[in-house]
Formats: sequence, structure tokens, C-alpha cells
Amino acid sequence: MVKRDVTVTEVALRDGSHAIGHSFTVDQVLKVAKALDEANVPYIEVSHGDGLGGSSLQYGLSKTNEMELISAAVSVCKQAKVGVLLLPGIGTVKELKEAENLGARLARIATHVTEADVSKQHIQLARELGMETVGFLMMAHMVPTEKLVQQAKLMESYGANTVYIVDSAGALLPHEVKERVHALRNHLTINIGFHAHNNLSLAMANTLVAIQEGASWVDGSVRCLGAGAGNTQTEVLVSVLERMKISTGIDLYKMMDLAESIVAPILEKPQEITKGSLILGYAGVYSSFLLHAERAAKKFNVDSRDILVELGRRKVVGGQEDMIVDVASELAKKSI
Repeated sequence: MVKRDVTVTEVALRDGSHAIGHSFTVDQVLKVAKALDEANVPYIEVSHGDGLGGSSLQYGLSKTNEMELISAAVSVCKQAKVGVLLLPGIGTVKELKEAENLGARLARIATHVTEADVSKQHIQLARELGMETVGFLMMAHMVPTEKLVQQAKLMESYGANTVYIVDSAGALLPHEVKERVHALRNHLTINIGFHAHNNLSLAMANTLVAIQEGASWVDGSVRCLGAGAGNTQTEVLVSVLERMKISTGIDLYKMMDLAESIVAPILEKPQEITKGSLILGYAGVYSSFLLHAERAAKKFNVDSRDILVELGRRKVVGGQEDMIVDVASELAKKSI
């Protein structure tokens, strides 16, 4: 039994799907999952970037059916458990049951931070199926801490083993993370998790603050492969936590090697904080909007930053991707 002070979930094979246009192949998933398993990563999330059932014109079509990718990951994992993300309204109980039947053992049920009530059916089903069950409160920067606590308690009451504060936009500042994790730790009896994005270059700092305040589950993406500027970089996180004498049970050298030799070649370009990802954090906009906004900007000959700032002003959230084109069109008309 591997001793862990903090449990790390690797999200590159799900969140990273956004960064490469949902183009993962079976061969890529086989290689990445096998290497992560050999590095003793405990949980590996695999699905479309927007979760089960996400492959669509609105969210982006997958190159390979996600059930094939899940099955591939399960086939090479000897100790790691494969996880899936599900957003009620995008994914259904049908996809969740299918993923579990293929061998997925972790279900992360994700809702907007004000809509935890729509997760009840899916959290309860995941528990009935015997899956490790996580409530995932996205865009956590958009509400006061009191509201976040209220929503987290709903997920706890439905049966979630863990509730995550999800900084989907990479917009939270360290003192805001501290306040939120501290509040959840005081009001919940289950595990607290934290998922960061690096759009303001704060993913590592925010993750460490979360751990110091009592979060025992955190996410990382190897080589920073995730939406926007990516997530907390897993191999760096493992290194930092080892320096802090906090055990993850993950083999650091193997993480370094797989990041360099297996994951780096998959990236279309290195994950860095570009003007596009920076504006995501600044405007407080869902990180997966970046590629959609850049495509719309090119089509309508407007600045993608203006699109994203306007989306932030309108408080547009995940599931409203169709608004990106609407905003781009409106901006184009105004510039005539």
C-alpha cells in the first residue's frame, strides 16, 4: 500500500484534450496511461475535454470515441484507477454506466458553482456503481465563499466522497483559494480537492495554498497539458511536494521522463501563458473557451481578447460556447 499525504489526479488525458482539439488517439492514450501507471500515479482522468458525451459540434468533435480511449487506458493500468468527468446535461447516466462497465473507477460530476443540485442523480448513481465519487464545482471564483460552501454541502449530502474547488478560469488569487478551502474544511466532513489553471501563473502557488489549508486531493497535468495555459504541472508539483516532505507516492524521475519523451511530442506547441490564456484569467472566463474564441476571432476579424473580456463581462459559463460566435459577430458589426 503506497503511503500518500496528498492524492494527485492526472488530468492531461481529459483537460489536455482542449489544448489539442480533442484529437487524442488510442496509441497516445495507451502510451501516456501506461507510463503514468508505472510512475504510480493513483488516478488518471480520461474523456472528452468537456466530459462524457462532450463530442459535438458545440464543444468540439473527438477524433476518437472516448469510450475507446477509456478502454485503452484501463487495459494498461495495473495500479492506477481510470477516472471520467461528467457534466450533467452533456453526459448522461448511460455514458456513466458504459464508462464504469469498461473499467472506470473514479467519477467526477461537474457542475457550475451555483448548480450543484443537478448533480444529485449522477453522484448517487456513481456511488451505487461503487465508484470513487467526486463533486466538481467549476468556476469557483464567481461566487462568494458562503455560496460555495452551500453548494459543496449539497454534493456532500448526495454522497460525494470528495468535493473540489475548481478554478476553471485560472482567476483565483492565493488569498481567495485560502479562504475557500479553509471554509470548506470547516463545514464538510469529506475530502476537499482543488483543481487549478495557470492563466495568471498561479496554479502551483494556489495548489500549495490549498494543500496547506487542508485539501487532500489535487489535480495536475503532465507537461502542463490542459486548457488555457494548462493546469498545475504534475512533475513539478511532485518535485515541490517532495521538497516539502509531503508524499504523493509518485515516482518523480519516471514523471520527468514521460513528460519529456511521451507527452511533449503530443503538444502542438509548448504550454505557456500567451496573451490568450492570460486574458482568460484576467477576465475570469472558462479556460476551454480559448481555442473557440481564437477561431471566432479569425472568422470575424476581431481581437480574441475583446471576445473573452466581453464573455467575462456577461458571466458566460461552460455550456454556453455558442455565445462565443454571437459575441464575435456583434463585435465585428460594431467595428464597421
